[in-house]
Amino acid sequence: MRYDVIIIGAGPGGIFSAYEMVSKSSALKIAVFESGHALENRKCPIDGEKIKSCIQCKSCSIMSGFGGAGAFSDGKYNITNDFGGTLFEHIGKTQALDLMRYVDEINMAYGGEGTKMYTTAGTHLKKMCLQNKLNLLDASVRHLGTDINYVVLENLYAEMKDKVDFYFDTPVTDVAVTQDGYRICCGDASYECDRCVISVGRSGSKWMEKVCESLDISTKSNRVDIGVRVELPAVIFSHLTDELYESKIVYRTEKFEDRVRTFCMNPYGIVVNENTNGIVTVNGHSYEDEQKQTANTNFALLVAKHFSEPFKDSNGYGESIARLSNMLGGGVIVQRFGDLVRGRRSNMKRIEEGLVTPTLAATPGDLSLVLPKRILDGIIEMIYALDKIAPGTANDDTLLYGVEVKFYNMEVDIDENLESRYKGLYVIGDGSGVTHSLSHASASGVYVARQILGQI
Repeated sequence: MRYDVIIIGAGPGGIFSAYEMVSKSSALKIAVFESGHALENRKCPIDGEKIKSCIQCKSCSIMSGFGGAGAFSDGKYNITNDFGGTLFEHIGKTQALDLMRYVDEINMAYGGEGTKMYTTAGTHLKKMCLQNKLNLLDASVRHLGTDINYVVLENLYAEMKDKVDFYFDTPVTDVAVTQDGYRICCGDASYECDRCVISVGRSGSKWMEKVCESLDISTKSNRVDIGVRVELPAVIFSHLTDELYESKIVYRTEKFEDRVRTFCMNPYGIVVNENTNGIVTVNGHSYEDEQKQTANTNFALLVAKHFSEPFKDSNGYGESIARLSNMLGGGVIVQRFGDLVRGRRSNMKRIEEGLVTPTLAATPGDLSLVLPKRILDGIIEMIYALDKIAPGTANDDTLLYGVEVKFYNMEVDIDENLESRYKGLYVIGDGSGVTHSLSHASASGVYVARQILGQI
């Protein structure tokens, strides 16, 4: 079967690329191939009772399927060039922001209306951070919540399902260049197209690496972010989250001058497991529905590690640390901050007696046996720095879950059109190593769709 355009991956980049093309042209024959399930079939078996930990499903419903890994995230769309990727380096800062705003308009039209847009513009909190050696990055953020984000995805799929051929549970094994386009292979079947858009996300990093190797597309090593997820009473951070919701704060450590940053802040949210390539790490969600909210706020503290020659496998380094955590704790480890700084392993009794009720059933343990000393020192320094702007952050009962690892695909060599060395072969979203967020990935999908529409 032949298509005008084949999109590999139904995450944010693939969805918005398909949406833009079908909304602007009814003549195009488009197919989307996704290794995971359709949205309604994406259900993680972990229920906290009968199944308490990851059972290594063949296709992880949290990380893959329609909506990508962002489907069950807390639905934060950050409109900024200060973080979330380097899309602006390819297409320009103004255009990148315009596309992110366009994506926001679509989200509002498909179920996100009524959700709040937060902004750092004019906030007094930036001065307070700077006075304490912390840098609050500028951004506007639309918070959909995990629940509303799901509704938006449902509505987008309903809009496209009769206009696009969706192939779910159909992993693509190979991409080949033909005389008049591209051929993709899925098991025993193959499909051809004039143009191919690859949008496989972070979970497709190993697959993307193989494709680039087979097609002789240049790549360069990216970074890996390693750290912990902090959980504390929501009231401690309420003066920040009520005004900004998501506060991206960067700190440069005194000891090593490493950069430590907050990431994925979830006011009144929950801590959850995440499975990446069979490794269980930690993440966080939050909901717009007040009935689903908790008394806690959680956020990640991450240290970015860049590697130089001859070492190239930054993701492998992060995976080895996460595997060590899985080995010691059978999954995610949780530790009280007070126990960490005293050099002792947390136990269930001390956690149960603490002021913070954990929202994730994790194994009490000792994170100092897992995280490298330099990274752990930076995290401890950052917690004490945050305590100056949010007193109570460094309380003994603050919970630290580990490890949290953000894997970044190696950066694929693409031009200003997000096109590879092959005409008509585009690489977008987090799978390109260029974007690292819902908003940037979605914007890259719209951008490439417009490039294709312009040519046709």
